[in-house]
Amino acid sequence: MIPIQKNNLVLEAAKNQSTDTVPVWFMRQAGRSLPEYRAIRGSGSILDTIQNPDLSAEISLQPLRRYGVDAVILYSDIVVPAYAVGFGIEVVPGRGPVVSQPFRSENDLKRLRQLEPEADTEYVVKTVQLLTKEIDVPLIGFAGAPFTVASYLIEGGPSKSYVYTKSMMRSNPKLFHQLMEKLSHLAISSLSSQIEAGASIYQLFDSWAGVLSPREYGAMVAPYSKAIFEALRKYNVPSIHFGVGTSNLLEIMADSGCSTLGIDDRIGLDQAYARTNGKVGLQGNLDPVNILIGTDTTIAESARVLEESAVCDGYIFNLGHGVLPESNPDTLAAVVDFVHQYGTDIRRQARNRAQDK
Repeated sequence: MIPIQKNNLVLEAAKNQSTDTVPVWFMRQAGRSLPEYRAIRGSGSILDTIQNPDLSAEISLQPLRRYGVDAVILYSDIVVPAYAVGFGIEVVPGRGPVVSQPFRSENDLKRLRQLEPEADTEYVVKTVQLLTKEIDVPLIGFAGAPFTVASYLIEGGPSKSYVYTKSMMRSNPKLFHQLMEKLSHLAISSLSSQIEAGASIYQLFDSWAGVLSPREYGAMVAPYSKAIFEALRKYNVPSIHFGVGTSNLLEIMADSGCSTLGIDDRIGLDQAYARTNGKVGLQGNLDPVNILIGTDTTIAESARVLEESAVCDGYIFNLGHGVLPESNPDTLAAVVDFVHQYGTDIRRQARNRAQDK
C-alpha cells in the first residue's frame, strides 16, 4: 500500500520557510458561507454544536472537500475554555459572546478555575482526534488570546469602545493582570490538549488588540501572549499570532515568540515585512469584502497580495479577517485554484522586478 503523501505546505511556510507552492486557507472557512454547513448545523448556540465531536469534525472537513485548502482549522470558538469552566458565557446567534454577569471584581477570579481538558473539553479533544485520522493536511488548533477573551468577560459582550476593559486596565491594573494570568493559563491548557491530540500548528487570535496603543499593549497584554508561546514551545509546532487593526503593534507582536504573524488587510504585506524585519513568516491578507464584489475583482486583488508577499520567504495566503457569511463559495474556490496555480510565479516575478530596479 502506498502511503498518502502529506501536504505540509502550511507547516513549512509557518516556520518561515519558502515553499514550492503557496499554501492557502481561510479564517472562518468552516461554516457560515457554506450551504452544506447550514444544512447540518441546525439551530441553537454554536457551543452546542461544538460539543458534538462528530458534527464538529464534519463541519471542519467541509472546506477541505470543497476548496482543497492546505489546512483544516478546528471548528470551535475562542470562548470555549471560559464556557467550559463555568464562567457564564454564551454565544448568541447574530451577536456573539455574551456574559450575564460580567467580570468586575476580585471575587470574579474564582469563576475562572483551572481548565481540565480531559474532563471539561473532552469533546474538543475528541474532535481533534477524529480529524487527524481523516486528513492529509495540517490541523490548526486555536485559542483566544487573553486580552480578547478578557474584553468579552469584562464588557459582557462585543464592544466598540471597550470602556469597562480600559477602565480596569487603568484604574485597577492589579486586577486586570490577575485576570490576564488566569486567561493565559486557560489558553495554554486548551492549546496543549489540542496539540497533544494531534493539532500540528496553532493560531492565537487577539482579534481586538488593535484598540490599544503600543505602550499599553506592550505593558499590559504582550507579556501574556508571549507566555503562551513560550509555554507551548516544548511541542515544537509552528504558531501564528493574529489581530485586527494591529498595524501599530506589529513589531511587538513579532517579538511574542510566534513563528508567523497574521496580517489584516489594513497594511501591505511588504510594509509588514519591513516593520518586522523578516523575523517571522507572514500570513494574509486579502480583504474579505473582495469576495462579495465578485470573482474578477477578487482574483485581481489576490494577485496584488501575492506580489506584496514576494519580499518574504515563509508565506501563507489568507484573508485579512474571517470569511463573511454572504461570501460566494465559488469565488473562494477560485481563489484557492488561482493561488495554487499562479502564486509562486507571481511572487517570483515580483521579486525579479524588484531586483532589476
